[in-house]
Amino acid sequence: MAMHFHDRREAGQLLAQELIFLKGKKDVIVLGIPRGGVVVAAEVARAIGAPLDVYITRKIGAPYNPELAIGAIASSGDVVLDEGLIGSLGVSPEYVQDETERQRREIERRLRKYRGNRSAQELKGKTVLLVDDGIATGATTLAAIRALEKERPAELILAVPVGPPDAVARLREEVDRLVCLDTPRLFWAVGTFYEVFDQTSDEEVVRLLQESRQRLEVTD
Repeated sequence: MAMHFHDRREAGQLLAQELIFLKGKKDVIVLGIPRGGVVVAAEVARAIGAPLDVYITRKIGAPYNPELAIGAIASSGDVVLDEGLIGSLGVSPEYVQDETERQRREIERRLRKYRGNRSAQELKGKTVLLVDDGIATGATTLAAIRALEKERPAELILAVPVGPPDAVARLREEVDRLVCLDTPRLFWAVGTFYEVFDQTSDEEVVRLLQESRQRLEVTD
């Protein structure tokens, strides 16, 4: 029987219980993948007393089917493409380039909105905990992992409430540690494992980041 979560906050609280070994550990940074992943990540960051930041990856969707990922781009500019799928669909290099550029601009827009003038956290030598609200194909998550590895963290941990067994197994090989609460064999979409899976707004992401900063300022 697959697990079901009431909402992203509950999923984050349950995930935090599995990550409590990080509480009090120095140099831990929690990165939420916007937008929904930030809600989950905020609960984890609060429970372990770590700073919260965002790490943005955007899906590069197929022509006429934007939900089908033919690749992904991370906020660092790193691009991961599924060359096999691109070839089988006959997607032109021009389309891939145009769509990649469009998603790059969207990442820049979101970063300005979420961070304002603040720079990104220094990740080199840190324990980086990457959190999302679930994994579907794993394409955008893989793009984030590959890009984060270039930042040379001491340890890279991926934590998600739910994901299909094959995608979770594939991603497990890419990180130092993977924590996933459930890997149901029948997997349609991440949202089917939540009772409430509404759209997270940019404003909520900004609020959660501000709350995290204020909380850490009080405890410092």
